[in-house]
This record gives sequence, C-alpha cells and structure tokens, in this order.
Amino acid sequence: MKAYVLMHVRPGSVIEVVRNLRRVSGIIEANMTFGPYDAVAIVESRDINHLGSLVAGEIQPIPGVMDTLTCLVSSPPDPYEPTTRQSSIY
Repeated sequence: MKAYVLMHVRPGSVIEVVRNLRRVSGIIEANMTFGPYDAVAIVESRDINHLGSLVAGEIQPIPGVMDTLTCLVSSPPDPYEPTTRQSSIY
C-alpha cells in the first residue's frame, strides 16, 4: 500500500524534518515542497494498520511536524491488461 503524507512544518524546521523523514523505515522518498504544504513523504506499508502506526508513531512525533494529511494511492486499472471479468452496462 502506497500513500503520500503531506505535512505542515514549523517555520525554519523543514530541512531537519525532511532529513529525519528520510531515516524512517517505510518512507521511500521525502521532499520539501512549495505550496500549501511544506513537506511530503511517499510511504510504502503492508496494510492500513501499518500505515497508521507509521504516521502516528514515526512521522507525527518528528520535531517540527505540526500536522499531517495522508492520501492513499489508488491506481486506475491498466487498460491494456487482460481482464477475466465481463462487464456490461445493460
């Protein structure tokens, strides 16, 4: 399961927050951003419970992280992949 965790960070702390995020197991990428959020982490977890533990136990306690917004990734089906299911709208 993949998710994007967007963060508001205390002013002046974003570089250290990103550095700490990159040390957390399960975070595959972390970057400073411009816009409404200050940082984003791309997280890979085995299930929703593991994701919740990662966000609440590893990301939110990082000094400087003020709040988080977790967005689960949902990939659309590949139109070129064969399917075994027949669909009909009629």
